Amino acid sequence: MSLLVKRAVQGVFAALLFHRQEERGMRLIEFETRCVQQGEIHEIVTTTHSDCVAGDLINRVGFLGFAEMKCGGVIGRGDPVVIHNQVIGYVLGFDDCHFPNHYNILISTTETWTAEDLKLEVESPIMFGSGIEEG
Repeated sequence: MSLLVKRAVQGVFAALLFHRQEERGMRLIEFETRCVQQGEIHEIVTTTHSDCVAGDLINRVGFLGFAEMKCGGVIGRGDPVVIHNQVIGYVLGFDDCHFPNHYNILISTTETWTAEDLKLEVESPIMFGSGIEEG
């Protein structure tokens, strides 16, 4: 049995971003989970990096935007991330270069996607974590 059983964290995009960077220089923090509160807004970033550990640099990124959390909960490394009813990737970890304003939630994906690539709109839903059917 898992050491952590939790509910999915649901949110919606409050603002969209449309750019990529190859030398962003984000750094994975040591914590594999972060608690988020209802109403908080965090930046959602895609990356083709995977199998990283705390302290690793994350350079290849695509920016989806800022998502408002519709419920509080725990987001953790390895959580599936669902947009448009599809798993787009898995939480790689967190960068705290803008904290306490917000975390960068890094999603390991096959491409460095932006909001345009995923056809996001303001208010598009995003979900992190358990209770998600993959397939």
